[in-house]
Amino acid sequence: MNLGPTFEKPVWHIGIIFAVAGLLFVVLVVAVKFSVALPAIDADRAAVRAKALAEIRATEEKSLNMAGWIDQDRNLVRLPIDLALQKAANDWKNPAAARADLVARAEKVAAPAPKTAPKPSAFE
Repeated sequence: MNLGPTFEKPVWHIGIIFAVAGLLFVVLVVAVKFSVALPAIDADRAAVRAKALAEIRATEEKSLNMAGWIDQDRNLVRLPIDLALQKAANDWKNPAAARADLVARAEKVAAPAPKTAPKPSAFE
């Protein structure tokens, strides 16, 4: 049974348009890549990066090996690794007391910071 004539439109020209557009896109990408020069890492930039890395490493070394305040309002201190390991080893000789101390310190750290009185507004 033939219900009537069917009209099929050729679509080959749409494929050619897409192929030309794709080729044009590739040409534009290659042109932009070669026209924009990226700055090379020169000696000055390398020196700045090396200095920044040395500062970061010095700060890390200081944080690991020197005691200091983390939050003075909460009495939280940072201990050197060796001292912290010795303290932990001594504290955990009595596990029940160490566990209770650990829970108390965790609650102290998790507690909200003490609120300070708000500054009066300059507009009041």
